[in-house]
Amino acid sequence: MVPRTRLLTLTGPGGVGKTRLALHAAHTLRSRFRDGVAIVEVHPLTHDDLLAPAVAAALGVRDLDRPLRPELAEYLADKRMLLVLAGCEHLAQACAELTQWLLSTVPHVSVITTSRHRLSVLGEQVLAIEPLPYADQHAPVREIARSDAVRLLIERAAAAQVGLKIDATTIAVLARICRRLDGIPLAIELAAARLRACPLEQLERELEDDSTGLTGHSSSPFAAFHESLRAIIDWSYRLCSPAEQRLWGRLSVFPGGVDLETAEQVCSGAGIAAEDIVDVIAALVDHSILSARPSATGMRYRLLDTLRAYGRQRLTSHDEELLRERYCAHYRSLAERQSIDRLGPDQLESFRILQAELPNVRTALEFCYSRPASAEGGLDMAARLGAFWLLAGALTEGRHWLDHGLDLASAPTRTRITALWVDALLAIYQRDPVAATARLSQCHALAKELADETGRTYAAMTAGIAELTAGNTAHGLALMEAARARQRAAGDLDAVGLNLYLAATFCAAGDPDAAAALGRELLALCDVHDAPLFRAYALFLIGIAAWKHGDSRQTERLIQEATAPWMAANDHWALAKALEVLAWTAEARHAHERAARLLGAADALWQEIGFAPTLLPYHTHSHQDCESGARQGLGQQAFAAAFRRGAELDLHTAVAYAISNDDRQ
Repeated sequence: MVPRTRLLTLTGPGGVGKTRLALHAAHTLRSRFRDGVAIVEVHPLTHDDLLAPAVAAALGVRDLDRPLRPELAEYLADKRMLLVLAGCEHLAQACAELTQWLLSTVPHVSVITTSRHRLSVLGEQVLAIEPLPYADQHAPVREIARSDAVRLLIERAAAAQVGLKIDATTIAVLARICRRLDGIPLAIELAAARLRACPLEQLERELEDDSTGLTGHSSSPFAAFHESLRAIIDWSYRLCSPAEQRLWGRLSVFPGGVDLETAEQVCSGAGIAAEDIVDVIAALVDHSILSARPSATGMRYRLLDTLRAYGRQRLTSHDEELLRERYCAHYRSLAERQSIDRLGPDQLESFRILQAELPNVRTALEFCYSRPASAEGGLDMAARLGAFWLLAGALTEGRHWLDHGLDLASAPTRTRITALWVDALLAIYQRDPVAATARLSQCHALAKELADETGRTYAAMTAGIAELTAGNTAHGLALMEAARARQRAAGDLDAVGLNLYLAATFCAAGDPDAAAALGRELLALCDVHDAPLFRAYALFLIGIAAWKHGDSRQTERLIQEATAPWMAANDHWALAKALEVLAWTAEARHAHERAARLLGAADALWQEIGFAPTLLPYHTHSHQDCESGARQGLGQQAFAAAFRRGAELDLHTAVAYAISNDDRQ
């Protein structure tokens, strides 16, 4: 159906496999779309306002402007790609509006959505996903064994290391079990997990018991499927021990999954000892309630959306109250511990942890903002994540949480001062000077009222950045230098590092010599404290200054050194700039082929981000000179071929080529 419509919505009851089918289809169809496939997981999002930033993040569009739609429209204007929005039902109206806008604005983007209900968008085609077919128990053995529902049950039983002997007797039992479960894949997987603990015949007897609720059917097919799925989940729940039932409910508050340490800290107590959590989790994995998957930050345990929704319904008010307080405290502590603007060797690891925990951080912010007494705690969390919002390119989301918290927590506190200058900084990055000026004015006034010297210093630093972006380089640098002196006097080297990074970044176009000096100072600080991310940015800024002074070899060496931590952080914005500059250095030594290929590789990233190198003041002339020189040196046809070869490289290959210094590759 996808080639025949631009919007296909897969509908069906929970547990029927809508999302799995959509992802499989997207993978299968990837080659049909020139610019690939982007997947947006909608189900963890808690606000309509977070949908567009999530789409931008999935596309790799740098979140620089507010609102995002014009930026998305520009990026997608010439794209031929497939966008998948998975789990739309709880944000149905926002998904419908965004999808309608996409279809009417960009001509060659197709969309697959999954939802329990249609979006009711003009041009939408709906594909109702039915449960798996199953054969009658009296059908021939071969026919039963070939039916999809029975095949899934046999496969899952084998995965659970259950040795099923398939003969005429057992195949009929399997057929009856699949009929009892209405062929719903999730229900079949839960039943198969039960085979670890009981023989096939006992499983059938348990399912035939009237208490499972599987013996009657509604007149509506979808209602019947919902009832069957609910009944099998109820049944699975009753087979769990009290501790397993309780932990199932408690884990349902983690949309992003959870690691063992967090589960022990947040979910223990009131019936579950912390030392027993590991065994209870293992039992839930064994029952196929939890999935266990390794991640960059360790083993992570996750509930499927349907099972997570069921767990939330089973969560008692007492447990929810216990969890809410612990959950908020845990993620406030996480935001403080994993602060990326703290100089030290853990910057990359902190960034990865925050990326993995972002869905849970959103839930923690929702919890905090839902009650007046905890709103300031949420604002504190959002403000501490300021550097993460910047490096993750999640500027709109960061401002969403900060603005919401500033509205709710209006008391004059130091937390509010911090949130105001962080919000102003994000607004500056999004080229929103009106909002930035308003927030800075409030910040200055409140810092003066509370006699908060630290707050006044940060406000002055941020005001300096605003002056730099307005073209007032000398005044901006003076403000930041004065703030830096106060930060150094207070012994706050983390603040000094942030100041140096921001000052060098924003003055690179207007005063490259000053940027180089600031970059060298930042580099020395990073070397002492082993701070890899800030060190990479310092190397880049020094490299740009060397380029301005005609030292292309020094520029090449510095930029190549900066790429490793950027690859580790998957920072496409920084890597695009690195590939771009390394194309210039190649052209400077007349390596025209290499320059053209690197320009192509950089262009692929610029397009992914939704940005152009000529929009950066210190890039414009160098980019144009590099392209012109490579075209002239190779000829139009050879340049186009080399550029295309570079654009076709995957990111890892492109970066490996850029740092190889081997022009023959």
